[in-house]
Amino acid sequence: MTRNFIGWLQAAPLALILLGFLVAPIIMIVIVSFWGATEYSIYPDFQFDNYAFLFGSKVVWKVFFATFKYAAIVWVLTLTIGFTVAYFLAFHVRSLTWQIALFLVCTIPFWTSNIIRMISWIPFLGRNGIANQTLISWGVIDQPLEWLLYSDFAVILAFVHLYTLFMVVPIFNTMMRIDHSLLEAARDAGASGFQTLVNVIIPLTKPGIMIGTIFVVTLVMGDFITVRFMSGSQSANVGRLISNDIGLLQYPSAAATAVVLLCTVLIVIGIMLRFVNIRKEL
Repeated sequence: MTRNFIGWLQAAPLALILLGFLVAPIIMIVIVSFWGATEYSIYPDFQFDNYAFLFGSKVVWKVFFATFKYAAIVWVLTLTIGFTVAYFLAFHVRSLTWQIALFLVCTIPFWTSNIIRMISWIPFLGRNGIANQTLISWGVIDQPLEWLLYSDFAVILAFVHLYTLFMVVPIFNTMMRIDHSLLEAARDAGASGFQTLVNVIIPLTKPGIMIGTIFVVTLVMGDFITVRFMSGSQSANVGRLISNDIGLLQYPSAAATAVVLLCTVLIVIGIMLRFVNIRKEL
């Protein structure tokens, strides 16, 4: 009894912090999502107008589709790059010193802010940027490519640049825990490198892949700054809708959109957790 009381007492400070800074704000957002608003004021109420507008608007459905499109494409690309980098560091770099050194090299972009790293692509991808000028000088193209900047391509490129490390870290951490004797046993049993990858490495790496997936998907679905800058305000995602509503002081509408986005992300995460037990990594 005393031990249980001490355990609850030790957990109480963190529980209070979570209640005050996580649970309470979410509850407040849910409450405000049912309020009403005019052009000049917000009034407490209990109505479903905000949700009715969201689910009845074709524009909102298109924005949600674009958000899922960004999340899916970025997930595939970051998983491919992250798995490859983690595999190389874990199984091809034998020295622990070199593993740490190369891993730190991967973190160098994070020494600057996201906005700086994102904006750095603009002079590279612009009409008169380095990429177009190089391709023209090589004779690959005759005129600058317009779709390199202020397009979905630029948005996805920036997302991959910003969030690939969130996929590399958990996968690399999981791969480092794999017993190399299992790989040797697979080779002794006559398994090829591809068979070892599919039947040994990938199944044992699933928890890390799932953690990286949760990071990348949630970050992409909530990021609106990247979409705004890299698309030249020509594309939008759900985060951008929320930002626009806040800018217009339409807080109930923004809160309703945020609740729908939160529920959507939680459903996606819940579905993913049904397939992989990430408790092994926590």
